[in-house]
Amino acid sequence: TFYYFVRLSLEKILSQCILQSRSLSGADAINALRPFYFAVHPDFFGQHPKEREVNENSLKKLNGYLENLQKPGFRSFKPTRLTFYVRESEPNSSNAQESFSASGFRAVSFTLRTRDLLSTVLDILNSCSLSTEHVQSLNVNSQPCKEAKAVPNRPIKWDKTYYSFTGFKDPEEELEQAQRLEKNLISWLDDNEANAVKNLKKSLPLREELERLKFELSHQLQLSDIRWQRSWGIAHRCSQLHSLGRLVQQRPEVLKNVKGCTLVFTDRSGMSASGHVMLGTMDVLHHWTKIFERLPNYYKLQKRVLFLEDQISHLLGGIQVIYIEELQPLLTLEEYYDSLDSFYNKLLDSRLPFHPHSLRGLQMILESDRYAPSLHELGHFMIPTTCDPATLQWFIIAKAQEARENLKRKEEMMLTEKELITTSTEKFSLDRLYKEPSVSSAQMIDCCKRLLQESLPYLQGMHLCISHFYSVLQDGDLCIPWNWK
Repeated sequence: TFYYFVRLSLEKILSQCILQSRSLSGADAINALRPFYFAVHPDFFGQHPKEREVNENSLKKLNGYLENLQKPGFRSFKPTRLTFYVRESEPNSSNAQESFSASGFRAVSFTLRTRDLLSTVLDILNSCSLSTEHVQSLNVNSQPCKEAKAVPNRPIKWDKTYYSFTGFKDPEEELEQAQRLEKNLISWLDDNEANAVKNLKKSLPLREELERLKFELSHQLQLSDIRWQRSWGIAHRCSQLHSLGRLVQQRPEVLKNVKGCTLVFTDRSGMSASGHVMLGTMDVLHHWTKIFERLPNYYKLQKRVLFLEDQISHLLGGIQVIYIEELQPLLTLEEYYDSLDSFYNKLLDSRLPFHPHSLRGLQMILESDRYAPSLHELGHFMIPTTCDPATLQWFIIAKAQEARENLKRKEEMMLTEKELITTSTEKFSLDRLYKEPSVSSAQMIDCCKRLLQESLPYLQGMHLCISHFYSVLQDGDLCIPWNWK
């Protein structure tokens, strides 16, 4: 047919152009990935918290990967494994890596290894079985290939029959649909309050059970705390604590070294860079037992980590080396030690002339996936492990005063945030008001200030989570975006 012929012609033109040029601007890449973003955006997974969280985390990794590709001179790439849940109207793909749920989306996993934007964009679209035809219409930085001279340099706008015939999604229609889905806080609460109240009432017995189990195990094992890295449901958390309780009954001797520790249920077992004992939720009790048995060795490695942090601080004028769980990837203690050791040896060889204690009071974190040093709005320096020592010295000295000001502002913001959370909880008679780690203090402050100007009787007795999207969690928590309208 005519449409099939056009499609084949475009694919031929695209492949020939790609051979001659591999350059694409950041704006072009975002535009080219628009169908992908529509297919995986967390806002479309409001009733599926697990899938939404997977997509959120994968998008963060992807955005970091794309950001690094655009940095001049960046050469250090690590293959990045990503998993997305992709919305589909008809689950008709035969890809062996894809599995469809009854909810109309499929799981897709792929690894990015490309070193330019164009190849990365094409890999993403192809991996998700999305069309790449629109990519050829972008203004790619290249010498126009001869076969493409006749193609006008403008986005192609196909007739609606093209999408009906080929089965491809119409980007304009998707955009209109997303705009129609844009919600208003009051109307969303009107539509979802009853469901949230119902789920919350159902979860109350389990919530009480969770608190009981957590208290008993913390007291029995003399733990500092029990946490969860991810927002698993209450039933899932109770199940994990029951498993830990069984281990305590079966092998009490292996838990003798856990006194004073913080246990974190997460995706893998070991000890984290923060010194918390990680229990992988997919591991069996045998794996947990091995972790508890290895705790004495972990404690020795922890002392070596603290020693390296002190030595780095000494070489850099007293700046404190910290690890921030909420802002950094979850690293094992071994991974963190390797980063510190590599960075320390680089500093030792360079002998940077920092005046002793001149940077006392400042903070820095080490990051393995950055190219250049930067200063976070919260006041800490973000330093790549591969950073050139001379560049590092110049940057820290130049930004030291700004860093001190940011740290002071951070303390003030945290106090303001705490006060606003207390005031908002009392005004709306909330049972709990909290935020996701990805929501900053500035965003939380803005959100609470605007909430306090509203009358919201719907919220009485509810659990309210400030997030980036609207949803009702399976246990009745209400999630609203911090920038609600």
